[in-house]
Amino acid sequence: MKAITVEQQENTNGLILNELPTPVPAEGELLIKVHAAAVNRTDIVTREGKSGYASNPILGVEISGVVEQADGQSDFAPGDRVMGLVNGGGYAEYAVMPAERAMRIPDAYSFEQAAAVPEVFLTAYQTLYWIGRLQRNESVLIHAGASGVGTAAIQLAKKLSGAKVIVTAGSQEKLDFCGELGADVLINYKEQSFEQEVLNATDGQGVDLILDFVGADYWDKNLASIKKEGRWVLIGILGGIQVEQVNLFALMSKCVQLTGTLLTPRSDEYKARLTADFVKDVFPHIERDEIKPIIDTVFPLEQALEAQQHMEANRNIGKIILKVVE
Repeated sequence: MKAITVEQQENTNGLILNELPTPVPAEGELLIKVHAAAVNRTDIVTREGKSGYASNPILGVEISGVVEQADGQSDFAPGDRVMGLVNGGGYAEYAVMPAERAMRIPDAYSFEQAAAVPEVFLTAYQTLYWIGRLQRNESVLIHAGASGVGTAAIQLAKKLSGAKVIVTAGSQEKLDFCGELGADVLINYKEQSFEQEVLNATDGQGVDLILDFVGADYWDKNLASIKKEGRWVLIGILGGIQVEQVNLFALMSKCVQLTGTLLTPRSDEYKARLTADFVKDVFPHIERDEIKPIIDTVFPLEQALEAQQHMEANRNIGKIILKVVE
């Protein structure tokens, strides 16, 4: 089968299109004929050799496709259309997936739409609800609002919680799109002081919850933006990993709950439980088209590097997809 692997060789930029054996599913796994995969920041980090937890030489953590082989104990059979998280191996013609993690693709969805769901929606759901405990009519600040996770989080926060959604993004085009998805307050972080805008929008109180993709660069501004006893979930470090001269008392005096999380290195059992809760709480809205994946660009599998570079340039609004089957 064709597959994109990470190999640090001269003039390769780390990605190689290889011919590899088709994977063999273990007990409790499905063999999927992959029709589409999606690009994620974790793929770029893996390509650069910085992740520390990627054991599969083939990139890709989410796919959509058709079941080729199924464990007799699972709820799936050959021919079923499924989407879900894989433990690497997504940038390929075939991949294996734990059956407990597979989700049936809605009838109206293309494979490209389906591939845009698992990672970003499960991450957004985990961050907003499992960790962030967002309640009805609370306020949430979502950085990188036009990203894959950002566009998913806006929709979930509005539809499931009726939350007041405040977003940051770096262009008017991205902000306008966030507004179309339901965001209430739109902040251009390049032109506005987002912490002041957050305070203006919350009567000086700050937000109940922050979804932080940025990290170090936003430390002080996030602390200024959060409400007393607010929850702050760190899910990205686009703005650096080192914060100098942290005033711990400022964190303590606001009684802030700060949690860091990643989804990819979580256990199979954790991802299975998260998938089950997501299907129960969110799928009815997906099937009614009240919540939908946002696709920016579709690249052929052979252009995986170009797809990642498109993400690195922060040009995308929503998901970047790799089409495996023409």
